[in-house]
Amino acid sequence: MTVLIIGGSGFLGAELVRQAARAGHATAATYATRPGTASHAAWYPLDLRNAARVEAVMAEVGADLVVNASSGDADWAVTAQGAVRLAMAAAKYGSRLVHVSSDAVFSGARVHYDESCLPDPVTPYGAAKAAAETGILLVHPQAVVARTSLIIGNGDSVHERIVHELAAGTRDGALFTDDIRCPVRVADLAAALLELACGDTAGVHHLAGPDPVSRHELGILIATRDGLDASRLPTGLRSRSTLPGALDVRLDSRATQRKLRTTLRGAHQFCTTPA
Repeated sequence: MTVLIIGGSGFLGAELVRQAARAGHATAATYATRPGTASHAAWYPLDLRNAARVEAVMAEVGADLVVNASSGDADWAVTAQGAVRLAMAAAKYGSRLVHVSSDAVFSGARVHYDESCLPDPVTPYGAAKAAAETGILLVHPQAVVARTSLIIGNGDSVHERIVHELAAGTRDGALFTDDIRCPVRVADLAAALLELACGDTAGVHHLAGPDPVSRHELGILIATRDGLDASRLPTGLRSRSTLPGALDVRLDSRATQRKLRTTLRGAHQFCTTPA
């Protein structure tokens, strides 16, 4: 089976490449600026804004499975239009598609969100992700849209680096006590995405950990795990900042978890146990 990871040089993408290759799949991956370091993958430059290039990569790879783990931030041409362009190509070539979406599609107004909840984004990034979800399922009804939350690894994620820099005093800022999400470990997320990709389910799924924690609580867990002085982590309130976005968004992943062999561990577990 041939697997194509879109955004394979990113944090999540690199873990997907590693796990796909380890499972014995012929693995190809794309990158926007520079290829990843995995030698067991075939690397292709790809700009999702370029329709001809999307078509060329899909035709050359001939993937059975495509996982879109790319991150275009709030760039509508990449995050919304590019994702739908990829879905159209996947449908054309008969490739199964799993698209990684985000809890940013929600405003936080209702706090708890399961797969039946309709998007109500409050940021440009969330709006682009929500538009991608709608477009993908229109052009490729058998696709999987997998919403996730904060992705944490073994010190390599953005949030973990911020915690280390704040604890060392080399970064200004604060960890918000009123900004709550359901973090997931990158290895668990990648395994769950590949499990969904190899199945026959379709539609929207939630893949987040079961523990709702604030950014500051998560920072304390990371600092404790890594032997840092957690008392050095400054606190703040997002509600008093100028940063846009939802405050409290808790993805309910129980329905999807019941379909999976992969266990999506919570932050209190994955920050205190080995990978």
